[in-house]
Amino acid sequence: MKKLLALLLFIGSLNLQAQVNQSEVNDFISDYAKKNNISESEVKDILDAAEFQQDIIDKISKPAEGTMTWERYRKIFITEERAQAGVEFWKEHKETVAKVAQETGVNEEIIMGIIGVETYFGRIKGNYKVLDALYTLGFGYPKRGKFFRSELAKYLELTSKEKLDPKEIKGSYAGAMGYSQFMPSSYLAYAKSFDEGGTADLINDPTDAIASVANYLKVHRWKKGEPVAATATFSRKVTNLNKQSLKPKNKLSDYTALGIQPGIEASGNTPATLIILDMEEGKEHWYGFDNFYVITRYNHSPMYAMAVFQLAEKMKGMMN
Repeated sequence: MKKLLALLLFIGSLNLQAQVNQSEVNDFISDYAKKNNISESEVKDILDAAEFQQDIIDKISKPAEGTMTWERYRKIFITEERAQAGVEFWKEHKETVAKVAQETGVNEEIIMGIIGVETYFGRIKGNYKVLDALYTLGFGYPKRGKFFRSELAKYLELTSKEKLDPKEIKGSYAGAMGYSQFMPSSYLAYAKSFDEGGTADLINDPTDAIASVANYLKVHRWKKGEPVAATATFSRKVTNLNKQSLKPKNKLSDYTALGIQPGIEASGNTPATLIILDMEEGKEHWYGFDNFYVITRYNHSPMYAMAVFQLAEKMKGMMN
């Protein structure tokens, strides 16, 4: 019996290893060591600590969002509890949020909305080791392996730069981390320290996360003082409406000429796109403006951007 159990465990370990392309692992170690002028043994030591996790492959292959209607998605993120937690978080960091918003031009409530949707204001940062996630996806998910190997390289660069332990940081199943859920490349590119001259700690420091979220949106061309979204009401039936681009390619007047009225006052020259969201029964229509598109640079889902916007508006109303 013991021999059979040992054999089964051995076969199981072989199956586990078969999920990872070992030649790609070896190539990565060699390339990274050469490019960064460190020993291969140092890189190998880190990757040897990584564990392949099949459930990461399962989750990224069939993301829950892909089968959700906007109605179901909204119920997850736009809740009284989450909004109240956001108001408390906002009040706790009120001076930081106000200063960052003033410096970047990004609305205070939108900064809060993103942190609220991403991590419930730091309560849900992810339970996977980032190293495991990037290792699993980089070497065991050929469909997007190149991208995740690149992120793994950025992760090693980041942890070295910020003096973080690469074997211990936890995040999402895709390798995003911290209050703001930045991927390693975004962390390196957009992370900012709230205190000038300090290091950017998005894992533990909410003030750095606030500054970094705003910086991300600013760099992606947030337009100060301009609208994000508005309801779209049809005054007459419109047929043969093609799927609209997330990036506004038309003017608001192009849509109002079809009888689609915005729920806010805005110039007819305002760039706009029509956002069509699936409900359990029927559809919900919104106008998305340039700033709505900027939010989708954080996550390319229109439902994500709408959740950020609506949570932001809800919290803003509760703050007044």
